[in-house]
Amino acid sequence: MASTSTYSNVNRDELARDAANRASDLADKAGKQIDRALDSAEGVARQVADQGREATECVGEVAGNIKGAVDKSVKDQPMATLAVAAAMGFVLGALWKS
Repeated sequence: MASTSTYSNVNRDELARDAANRASDLADKAGKQIDRALDSAEGVARQVADQGREATECVGEVAGNIKGAVDKSVKDQPMATLAVAAAMGFVLGALWKS
């Protein structure tokens, strides 16, 4: 009987070591996957930030162009500019109300 008990203990020890090794391997693989996911997310965040900066620059350029056009229009044709501004205010007011 003693030999069966010893064999059983050795078998359990091997199984425990095997399970620990497999768990360690799985933990390593999971860690690597998480690292890759974080790297990917960081790259996407960087790309989104760059695109946001570019969009902000473009909006600034458009705003500058519109300001220049409005200034020129006010100087050259003040009554027409006032009429267009009033019409736009009326349309925006109607859209806001509905």
